[in-house]
Amino acid sequence: MRINWTDNAVHDLNAIKEYISKDSYFYATRFIEKLIDGVGHLLDFPKMGRFTPEAQNESIRELIYQSYRIIYKISKTHIDIITIVNSHRDIKNYDFKKWEIG
Repeated sequence: MRINWTDNAVHDLNAIKEYISKDSYFYATRFIEKLIDGVGHLLDFPKMGRFTPEAQNESIRELIYQSYRIIYKISKTHIDIITIVNSHRDIKNYDFKKWEIG
């Protein structure tokens, strides 16, 4: 089992880091490092996240880290980190649902 960070997720990480860096580069870097470390636990416990209700697909799950939802998809050989969104955003009505790719 391996973790694959999709281009969307990497873009989300960079945007989050850039946003937090406006106040503190140090804390932005630290936040991203801890978020990535938390995702690493999926290697041992891939089903530790809850089902993502908007996706209506049992292989799409999410971890919550502070105020962010880390949405991922489990397959037999790997875990795709699909996107990272602020938990205050309503993603039910997104025109583009990132978890439907592939």
